[in-house]
Amino acid sequence: MKLQSKLMAVATAVVLLAGHAYGAEPANDSVTFPAVTSAWLEGGTFVNVDNLRQVAPGVSKDQLYNLLGRPHFSEGMFAVKEWDYLFNFRTGKGNEFVSCQYKVLFDDNYNVKSSHWKDPACAAYLVPPAPPKPVVAVAPAPAPAAAPQPARRIALGADGLFRFGGGSLADLQPEGRRKVQALATDIQREVKSIKSIVVTGHADRLGSPARNEALSQQRAETIRQLLVQGGIEGGVIRAVGAGQSQPLVDCAGARQSPALVSCLQPNRRVEVDVIGE
Repeated sequence: MKLQSKLMAVATAVVLLAGHAYGAEPANDSVTFPAVTSAWLEGGTFVNVDNLRQVAPGVSKDQLYNLLGRPHFSEGMFAVKEWDYLFNFRTGKGNEFVSCQYKVLFDDNYNVKSSHWKDPACAAYLVPPAPPKPVVAVAPAPAPAAAPQPARRIALGADGLFRFGGGSLADLQPEGRRKVQALATDIQREVKSIKSIVVTGHADRLGSPARNEALSQQRAETIRQLLVQGGIEGGVIRAVGAGQSQPLVDCAGARQSPALVSCLQPNRRVEVDVIGE
């Protein structure tokens, strides 16, 4: 079994066709949307539009969770065939924004089958702005660079590895230790010649930026230590703390609450980038 298929959350470098990035189908009689007032997250969230553009048929439920976060209505998380969201979009007129209901339907393998807007006009907020016209002559194309080594990115949710707010070996949960040990075994089996591994820790925005940077660095160092214990040469592994600077989701609210902690869960993660042959 390939490395990517054995992990719960895998974020790969995927290039999506422009039509797939924001080609949600309009709602029809067979697609029903819940009442806005039944959302557990009142008011919805300001979605990361770049993440939303990546939703397309074939995306797994775990990948969708990493891109958009948990659904905003109470359908359930696992053995369900549809997730509903309430997303907010800025109109460009001061602080004005509009709210749009978005539904994702899954196939029997719990991969995305189709996505729908309740109001088809909402799809226009995903269309990238037209690039500015060039004002200078285009320079000659440089000579082709040598092809880079293929890279693999494995994303592990920090909440599944560490206790909430922790990042040391003492904070590591038994299931998290098992996942990292399995990852070290898979890397050594699948990658015959390891050039480099970068372990990047991430935190959510709860707490101070300085604390989050230190916490993300501690998480990365802990995972690096476990990979070395798993048999990977320590000289090829680098640990980096990104703090709260690279969120996957943007959630409304400033005061810590169970709903906000849950919404920000995708931002608490550790990413392992493996370069080799």
